[in-house]
Amino acid sequence: VLFLAYFALQVIHARRKYKISPPETTGHPEFERIFRAQANCSEYFPIFTSLLWVAGIFFHQGVTAACGLLYLYTRLKYFQGYTVAAQGRLGPLYASAWLLWLLLGLAMAGLLAHFLQP
Repeated sequence: VLFLAYFALQVIHARRKYKISPPETTGHPEFERIFRAQANCSEYFPIFTSLLWVAGIFFHQGVTAACGLLYLYTRLKYFQGYTVAAQGRLGPLYASAWLLWLLLGLAMAGLLAHFLQP
């Protein structure tokens, strides 16, 4: 939640800096990149928290927590990279997607082990 709040504050700051009032979402290219980075991070957050929760309960809390921290770090790098240039988001984007797939695999493995035990 702190990450989402930080990203939202960056959008507010950019709106003030470039004088773009809500509900406008276009204007200065730097504002548009910050706005899109924040929106993209917000879109993936429910998926992340759901997978983190299920994997933590049914697989292993320590492994899941490590994956969660890495995911948050890659999303921060994604946001920072995107605000500088659109190409700067690609490396962290691929890393965060890989971590989501890993969390999905952990969640599935945990669920299968839990529900298929005799």
